Amino acid sequence: MRKKPSANLTEREQFWGSVFFILYLLVLPWAAGPLFKLLGEKLGRSIHGDMQSAIYYYSLFAVTIVIFGGFLVRTTQRLGENVPEALKSIAVGLVGMYGLNEILDRLLGAVLSGRVNLNDSAISTRIGSTPHMTVLTVLFFAPFVEEVLFRGLLFDSLRGRGRGTAYLISCLVFALPHVWQFALENRDAAYLLLGLRYIAPGLALAWAFEHSGTLWASIGLHALANGLSLLSLLNRNI
Repeated sequence: MRKKPSANLTEREQFWGSVFFILYLLVLPWAAGPLFKLLGEKLGRSIHGDMQSAIYYYSLFAVTIVIFGGFLVRTTQRLGENVPEALKSIAVGLVGMYGLNEILDRLLGAVLSGRVNLNDSAISTRIGSTPHMTVLTVLFFAPFVEEVLFRGLLFDSLRGRGRGTAYLISCLVFALPHVWQFALENRDAAYLLLGLRYIAPGLALAWAFEHSGTLWASIGLHALANGLSLLSLLNRNI
């Protein structure tokens, strides 16, 4: 029998989590640069891009812990109650994710010839300059923060309106932040179609959370998928 997450968010977690989520999606991508520039002026020294990335992701992690601490304790308790189900969800989710990705990549390859995933290119560049921080971000900070927000907050909050709605909206919202800045920077709306490559991960991650009953299953799946992608990028650069 499938287990549903019982560690629902409290009203306080939902409110402050929603405020943080909006800032994360709509404000921080544009405000981070000017804020770091202002901080550098106050300190009398410039803060280079690698240090900015470290401060940025560590701050997101810290705020996530503060707002969702109670939820994380409850979902950790759920993990302790059924570790085998969580591991099974990770394994099945990974197979499903890569299977769907293969189909989507073949379909998008013909439509988006010449357009590469600039998110992967950015990671590839950072791994050369700050390998340790990039690995920490890709394998822990990003999966942790994104899973709490997109699955723990958004997906779980939408399930009351229907599972289909929860899957659809959470997947679309998860995909857009990975591509919309590149579409604007390149003034090419076709880059938004690259967001379809994040639909399969979004579905698999939401399923892993729902099926296992603990957010740690989706965090683990996210970290594992990111790790495999990182290995692929490293092999291409060798």
